[in-house]
Amino acid sequence: MRKIILVIFMGTFLVLGGLAACSQIAPSATQSPAPTSTSTLAPDRAYTQVSGATLPPPTATSTATAVPTRLNSPTPVPATVVPTIVNTTPLPPSVSGVIAGPNGPLAQAVVQIKGTHNQTTTAADGTFILKGISGTTPITVVAWSAGFYQGWADLNPSAPAWMGGQGIAITLKPLYAADNVNYTWFSWQGVKGSASCGLCHREYPEWQADAHSQSAKNQRFASVYTGSDVKGNPGQPVLFDNKGLPLPPDPNKPYYGVGFRLDTPNRAGNCATCHTPVASKVTTNTNCGWSGCHTDLTTEHSKGVIAASTNPVNLSGEGADGITCEFCHKVGEVTLDSKTGLPFPDMPGILSMRLFRPPDGEQIFFGTMIDVTRRVSYSPLESKSEYCAPCHYGVFGGVMGSGTVTHGTLIYNSFGEWLKSPYSDPKTGKTCQDCHMPVIDSKVSVFAKDGGLQRDYVSLHGHTMPGASDETLLKNAVQLKTNVLHTNAKLGVDISITNHNTGHDIPTDAPIRSMILVVEALDAAGNPLALSQGPLNPAYSGNYGGKPGKTFAKVLKDEWTGETPTTAYWRPVTIVEDTRLAALATDTTHYTFDLPAGKVATVNVKLVFRRAFQALAQQKGWNDPDIVMKSETIQVER
Repeated sequence: MRKIILVIFMGTFLVLGGLAACSQIAPSATQSPAPTSTSTLAPDRAYTQVSGATLPPPTATSTATAVPTRLNSPTPVPATVVPTIVNTTPLPPSVSGVIAGPNGPLAQAVVQIKGTHNQTTTAADGTFILKGISGTTPITVVAWSAGFYQGWADLNPSAPAWMGGQGIAITLKPLYAADNVNYTWFSWQGVKGSASCGLCHREYPEWQADAHSQSAKNQRFASVYTGSDVKGNPGQPVLFDNKGLPLPPDPNKPYYGVGFRLDTPNRAGNCATCHTPVASKVTTNTNCGWSGCHTDLTTEHSKGVIAASTNPVNLSGEGADGITCEFCHKVGEVTLDSKTGLPFPDMPGILSMRLFRPPDGEQIFFGTMIDVTRRVSYSPLESKSEYCAPCHYGVFGGVMGSGTVTHGTLIYNSFGEWLKSPYSDPKTGKTCQDCHMPVIDSKVSVFAKDGGLQRDYVSLHGHTMPGASDETLLKNAVQLKTNVLHTNAKLGVDISITNHNTGHDIPTDAPIRSMILVVEALDAAGNPLALSQGPLNPAYSGNYGGKPGKTFAKVLKDEWTGETPTTAYWRPVTIVEDTRLAALATDTTHYTFDLPAGKVATVNVKLVFRRAFQALAQQKGWNDPDIVMKSETIQVER
C-alpha cells in the first residue's frame, strides 16, 4: 500500500456553525511559530478554564508552542492552471491514516468526512479509520483536536497521486498562544465589522435583530450611563452638603434620573467590558483599564502603565457594532472560579474571556462544526451556558481585590440563577443556547454562491437571540392558573404563577424589570368590586400601584439618597426585596372581593412584563410598551 502525504492549508472563506467571516489571508505553504503562552490570571486563584481551544501541555505527542511542520508541502499552483480531474474510479470502502501535531500523533482527534455525519476519533497512536465510504465523488477528510486549527485532505481516486492508496497523514497547526490587542478587526471586500459577515452568511440579519447588536446603542443603557434622557438633555449631578451627605435633586430644574457619568465624570467604569468589547486595545488580563479603577488624570500620568479605560457611548466604527459577530467567534475560553462555578467578581465581561485576536499573518474563528475547511477551530464552548457567564453575572460597588469584591452587591446573575436551577443538570437540563439560540429549519450557514454546503446532519441555531423584548418568548415563559369561588357575599380568586419554562429567575438581569400581576373583579355594570382581602401592587408599579395583584422584581435602595427602587447600581445599594420567581417555582396569591347579592361578576386577570419601572421610564423618555404575558377573563354567575 502506498501512503499519500497531503498538504494542510487554510482557505479563503470561513464557515461557522452559527456565524462566520471571510478569511483575509491567502493560503500559504509556510506556517509561523506559535508565540509563547503567558498566564492571564493571578497565581493565587483556583480557576477553571472552560474552553473550546485549550492549548495542550507539551507531551511526547503534541505541543501548542512548537513550530508546526508540513509534510510534502508543494509550491501552490495558481488556481487558473489547476486541471479539473473528474473522478471515475470508485472510492475505497474505508480510508485510514494518522493525525498528528508538530511533535507527533494526536490521540482522540476528531476525523470527519466533510458534508456527512461520518465521523470517528483517533487512537492513542493518532491512527484512524473511516468506514462506510462509497460512490465516486471525491471526498475531503477533516480533522480537529483541542488547541489546533482544523486540517483537511482532499481525496480523489482518479488523481494521478492517488494510485489506489488509502493512507493519509494530516498535521494540525497549533493555535497561537498570545492575544494581539492591536489586532485590526475583520473586514472583507472593503466592508468592515459584522456587515462583512453579511456578505456570505445567513446569520447576519438575525444578528441585526438581536439585542447584542444594539448593546452600544441601547437607549436605556446610554441614558443611564450618561444621566441624560433619550433626547440628550443632561441630568443633575448629585451634590453633597458640608457633612458629605447627598442633597436631593433641585426641584426647580428638570430631572432625568441617575447617571454613572454624573457621579463619576472622570471614570469610564466597566460597562465596556460587556457592552462594547471591541472598542479598546486594552488587554484582558487586568481590570484597571476596563473597570475604571483609576481616574483619567491618573491614567495620563502613568505613562502607559495604566491603560485608558473605554467610554462605551458615542462610538464609531466597529466599536458601535456592540457585541459583534467576530468578537463572539474569537472567544476561545472563559475563566470561572472553580469553587463557585461563577466568574470572578472583579473580572466582568471580556476580562473573564480568553480572546484569540491573531498576530499579523494569522487568523482564526471558532465555530460549532468540525467539517469546515477554513481557518477555523471547532469550539464546544459555544454550545455551553458557561460561554454566556462573563456578561450575565455582575457584582457592582464595593472594593475590588484579587478575585474578590468586598461589600459589593450582586446585580446581574442570570447565569448564577441557571447554575443553581435544575436546568443546569447536564443530563436533563437545558443550556442558555437551547432557549435563546433555538435550532432553526435552515441547514445552510454560508450562501451556496459563496461555497456554502447544505448540512442535513447538523443543527443550526438562530442568531436573533430572543430576550426581554420578545413577546413570544415571554408569553411562553410562565403558566398562570386561576380558580374562582363564590358565596352569597364573597368572591374568592386564587392565582398561581409557575416559572415553568425559564432557566433562571423571572424577570432576570437588569433590576429595573418587573412582572406585574393585576387582578380585578367587576360587577354587571363594570364597576370594580371592593377588595376585602389580598395583596396590592406597590407604588413603584406605576399605573398598577395600589391595585389588587403582585409585582415580581428585584428592588434596590440607594444608600446615598434613599431612592427605592434605584437604578444607580454603581452607588452603595441594598437589595430591599426580591420577589422574582426562580426556575420552576410557583407563587400563589389569594384575593377576596365583596360580591353584591344577585349580581353577575367578571374577573379579569392579567400578567404583564415591564422593561423598566414606570417612573424611571418617564424620567428617561423610554417608551417600551408593556408586554402582556398572560390574561384570563372569567364570568361568575349565581
